[in-house]
Amino acid sequence: MDDKKTFADQISHILEKNKVVKPDESRAMQKAFHNSEKEQFDEFLLEEGLVQEDDLLRALSEYYKVPSFDIVGYFFSHDLVTKFPKGFLLREAIIPLEVDENILAVVASEPNKEGLESAIRDFVSYDVVFMAGLRRDICDAVKEFYDISPSDVVQEDDRIERQEREREVEKIEDSSKPVLED
Repeated sequence: MDDKKTFADQISHILEKNKVVKPDESRAMQKAFHNSEKEQFDEFLLEEGLVQEDDLLRALSEYYKVPSFDIVGYFFSHDLVTKFPKGFLLREAIIPLEVDENILAVVASEPNKEGLESAIRDFVSYDVVFMAGLRRDICDAVKEFYDISPSDVVQEDDRIERQEREREVEKIEDSSKPVLED
């Protein structure tokens, strides 16, 4: 049995057990997923509106046997996030949450992914604890964090305008200086 099917089966079972879906709905969800182009069952469930984010987070927490964390609206530490390259965070679908003493809490879409902890340790030397999170929210947060914010764009435009005005003033000042002849 492939990992994709196993994950879908187990998450469906957890959702049934938690009374989020009925058994016949669970089977229909799995069948629709396997007939879809989607790679990730959790993303499929959310995009199709079949489960709520909170219910899925609870199921992921139970599946991975780690706490879950809803990162939407969370303010991440600039110093902590920038210890990792954007591409790495997106590829692994992780985001560092906080450091407490020598322990780094990381929200990951697949906390049990083989080699993930050692890959994180290529960038930091903390002990790592994982929390389960939603892939799309993690990737959105990473992209938002690394992209230029609207206020940064405004500040950059202001800086360019200021430089242009300074150049104009210099030109005017240069043209009004007397020319010394030999």
